[in-house]
Amino acid sequence: MATTAKVVSNRKGVLRRTTTWQTIPHHQHKLESKTETRRRPRCCRPIIAPPLSASNGRAGPAPSTSGTRLLAEDSAAFDLANQSLRSWTQFFALLAVVSAGLYGIWIDPNLAGLGTSFVSSVETLSDSHEVVMLAILVAFGVAHSGMAALRPQGERLVGARAYRVAFALISLPLALTAVTYFINHRYSGAALFDVRSVPGVHGAVWWLSFASFFFLYPSTFNILEVAAVDEPKVHLWETGVMRVTRHPQMVGQVMWSLAHCLWMGNSFAIATSAGLCAYHAFGCWHGDRRLEEKFGSDFVEVKNRTSVLPFAAILDGRQVLPRDYWKEWVRVPYLGVVLFTLGAYACHPAMQTAAHWVGW
Repeated sequence: MATTAKVVSNRKGVLRRTTTWQTIPHHQHKLESKTETRRRPRCCRPIIAPPLSASNGRAGPAPSTSGTRLLAEDSAAFDLANQSLRSWTQFFALLAVVSAGLYGIWIDPNLAGLGTSFVSSVETLSDSHEVVMLAILVAFGVAHSGMAALRPQGERLVGARAYRVAFALISLPLALTAVTYFINHRYSGAALFDVRSVPGVHGAVWWLSFASFFFLYPSTFNILEVAAVDEPKVHLWETGVMRVTRHPQMVGQVMWSLAHCLWMGNSFAIATSAGLCAYHAFGCWHGDRRLEEKFGSDFVEVKNRTSVLPFAAILDGRQVLPRDYWKEWVRVPYLGVVLFTLGAYACHPAMQTAAHWVGW
């Protein structure tokens, strides 16, 4: 049996598709045909569809042609026409207010100094800096992942914005404590090796650290929601870095940890890195579970054509990169990551001075 198709117009000028089915029996050459208007089978539908806009969840112009129908959102999409000066003004104002509050309530020991009290209480667990560091990471992980797990119930109870604010007020102080403690004790513990004088090591550490930030911060895709300026939503991303790995934060953390362990070469760096990587490995399972609960079969299909291990889905053919894949990286959020990473590197001396002043 063979089919042919043509487009015809009815009396109202509306185009419709007609399909002609032709049957050629073995015992005769007589053609039998019939024409009917019918929906195309699923297997014959177009496999290229416009991606969803990250700003409004609606279909938008496709940035590439990958041969795969996108089910999720186009990550890192940024349309200047959709930006609001008021929203970004609110974002930076909130950032200033939160930073000031964090300094007064948590950081400065001469004011409330809650951070100092917290670290002192954790240090009673052990004289080992490695144990204290891991305990701080456990406290952060319980708060961060616990509140993420309770997000649906919390948002129904107090609303999406209020729950995001509560989430930030608990997570940010603990994250800042972990970073500060790591900076102050980065060269404590037992020295295991020292390759800093080996030619090429500094460059390798720098580039590995720099590249890790492209994976570590997918929250730049919806930064206004992170600050609760826009109403926070749960997103399912599919393009950009998500084609390489479905869990870029885990990959970025492993890259960052390898770089810093190579440079520091001591037991404290290794213990900290092990704790961070273990938590992000748990986050892979935890994140997949929450996304499947939220998006159901759409997430399952996205999961089937992506991978946790970088490039695994690409190498085994489950993920087909579009011809213009590079365009999915040349976007404003990734430029923000570049500027932030270079700025953080330039501010390393100031960060070390500030951490020493805090004294945790």
